Amino acid sequence: MKAGNLKKGAEIAPPKGKLGILIAGLGGAVSTTFIAGVELVRRGLAEPVGSLTQLGTIRLGKRFEHRSPKIKDFVPLADLDDLVFGGWDIYEANCFEAALYARVLKRDHLDAVKDFLSGIVPMKAVFDRRFVKNLDGSHIKEGPGLSDKLEQLKADISDFKARSGVDRCIVIWCGSTEIHLTAGPIHQSIDSLRKAVLANDPTIPPSMLYALAALESGTPFINGAPNLTIDIPAMIELADSTRTPLCGKDFKTGQTLMKTILAPGLKSRMLGLEGWYSTNILGNRDGLVLDDAESFKTKEESKLSVLAFLLQPHLYPTLYKNYYHKVTINYYPPRGDNKEGWDCIDIFGWLGYPMQIKVDFLCRDSILAAPLVLDLVLFMDLAKRAGMSGIQEWLSFYFKSPMVKEGLYPEHDLSIQSMKLKNTLRFLMGEEQITHFGLDYYMSEEAETNQGEVG
Repeated sequence: MKAGNLKKGAEIAPPKGKLGILIAGLGGAVSTTFIAGVELVRRGLAEPVGSLTQLGTIRLGKRFEHRSPKIKDFVPLADLDDLVFGGWDIYEANCFEAALYARVLKRDHLDAVKDFLSGIVPMKAVFDRRFVKNLDGSHIKEGPGLSDKLEQLKADISDFKARSGVDRCIVIWCGSTEIHLTAGPIHQSIDSLRKAVLANDPTIPPSMLYALAALESGTPFINGAPNLTIDIPAMIELADSTRTPLCGKDFKTGQTLMKTILAPGLKSRMLGLEGWYSTNILGNRDGLVLDDAESFKTKEESKLSVLAFLLQPHLYPTLYKNYYHKVTINYYPPRGDNKEGWDCIDIFGWLGYPMQIKVDFLCRDSILAAPLVLDLVLFMDLAKRAGMSGIQEWLSFYFKSPMVKEGLYPEHDLSIQSMKLKNTLRFLMGEEQITHFGLDYYMSEEAETNQGEVG
């Protein structure tokens, strides 16, 4: 069922049984931080800070009603105790070994869940170094061609469900940023894409095979990287035909998160922008991958697109027509996962007088990303049980380059994205959407009765 066929308050299948989380890039810093964190929370050893599904509330009705339940008590989400983890990686280290290597979490945190993490071992991954040039994994699938590898991935999903006893699954790409690709003729329909797979088309990256395996299995797919992957007509067609939700792309964590908070504020006050210079230093596996120019191009496109859509220079040429936007990422191993994002923002105000804003965000990349992974897998499972399929734009809140229907522009304003997400939850549960109109609180009863008659 597409979103257009949903009815307000329609029945949602309950989250019975176990939910499998299959991660492409299981041994990466984001993945191991996510899995270790969930297990620490389940054992009462930590709090799920940063997770909207676990700590967030949602206002219902009028402000004077004081109804603000926790989201996890309002919508039927899978319980953390019901999550089962698995996935693929190009290195064979189990999740405890991989987490030690990533150097994100403290040793006492990891030792507390060592027994659990050590038991999660990755399946062999589909890998092609042409698309991620700075990695060279050895734990990879062999096969005569793309079609054979696709079938192996589909078998992995089926085997995992049988082996782990889960009732349903989510597949999420937490793997590396692939080289920059643009949609071509083979991406325009599922028929043309399948023919290209059979013909071993050299332009099909591994991430597309994971997405095909998931969607052909009726399993929701989340793209956490800026890769093309599912942002093509063929994947959207397949998702609709198999009644499967998909969403992406590129987790919104550090510097871009700041942009989607700051830029809407500047625009709302009609302050102009001369330039926005952004640079990053990062030393984890992601930083190593992005040290390749072709992979950086994919990330750069994702990060650069945000301001153009947010500021709408075609509507405000006096303020935003000629601003200069520069983004760089530098691989710096000593920092590991502790990324530093530095922004120099040149703005102007009344009568064109210049001002500056400096932001130095010393963040932890995987610490910011892990709760996004948790929220996304829980919300996508909800979408599947609610009968939603295709692009889940209401989850734009979590992405740098949110997918939208053809002909629409993506909404990047974090506050609008939050409102879209929460209004979707209200709709699913039969509650009224909240517009924040507010004037009705101050109108007389007679005026409220007659307001519909005003022309």
